[in-house]
Amino acid sequence: MAFGDFMLGMIFLTLTVVGILGNFYLLSSYLYLDCSGCRLRCTDLIIKHLIVANSLFLLFRGIPQTMAALGFRHFISDLGCKLVFYVHRVGRGMSFSSTCLLSVFQAIIISPRDSRWAELKVKAPRYTGTCVFLCWILHLLVNIIVPMCVTDNGNNNITKRRDFGYCSGGNYKRSVYVINVALLSLPDVLCLGIMPWASGSMVLILYRHKQRFQHLHGNSPFPRSSPESRATHTVLFLVSTFVSLYTLSFIMHIWWAISCNPSQLLVHLSALTNAFFPALSPFILMSRDTNVPRLCWS
Repeated sequence: MAFGDFMLGMIFLTLTVVGILGNFYLLSSYLYLDCSGCRLRCTDLIIKHLIVANSLFLLFRGIPQTMAALGFRHFISDLGCKLVFYVHRVGRGMSFSSTCLLSVFQAIIISPRDSRWAELKVKAPRYTGTCVFLCWILHLLVNIIVPMCVTDNGNNNITKRRDFGYCSGGNYKRSVYVINVALLSLPDVLCLGIMPWASGSMVLILYRHKQRFQHLHGNSPFPRSSPESRATHTVLFLVSTFVSLYTLSFIMHIWWAISCNPSQLLVHLSALTNAFFPALSPFILMSRDTNVPRLCWS
């Protein structure tokens, strides 16, 4: 085994273990407070599903990719390949959608009561669960085609295939491949179109709030930021991190897609860029949101 593969395997292992522990800690904190009767924010439901989606991705992509980078290639069956790819694709898609929902709902929550979103501001918390449920259904249905495109490395019926390290994908005609990519990428593109709009709305609302605060209180030193403002800054930082990492991941994916016979290094690097956000997001939430250690919302 080459030294580079060993280092990639260690990086995958570190990201996976640290990410799973971080997501598990954050989720267990929310579940504990659910049982203790604390009142949580409506966006906390979205965060819990984001944590679950991140954990699914890390478990079903991070662990197999770590083993593949360390030199294990035939440790999973054909059925296992289909299950692993299906679950990690659903988890990745839900991570996208949850981050998008989080930015939209936070923009609605902090909007002024006299804005055009005033009516939606009242109704939005009641539809949080419905929106999350519909996102799960969407990704469960869209990714049904994924198991049809992958098989284990021991399958000799496919002469031309793309090697993922621990599983293989059929090297189909360009037209079929483009259709599959377009179908699977449609929810992601939609989310990437909504998130900048929601983030821009939050920045504008915070700017107007700051201007109004300065007008009312003059040059008052050490103005206290509201919980809503702190939560909004957390969401903005989370979304900006997501968009930055996704852009890098998208570049790697395009590079991988146009390569007729992508190297294992390129496959591992493409998977690595996808793993950063699920592993880092719980620590972003814990470090920037002062409510996370206590989580109760009075």
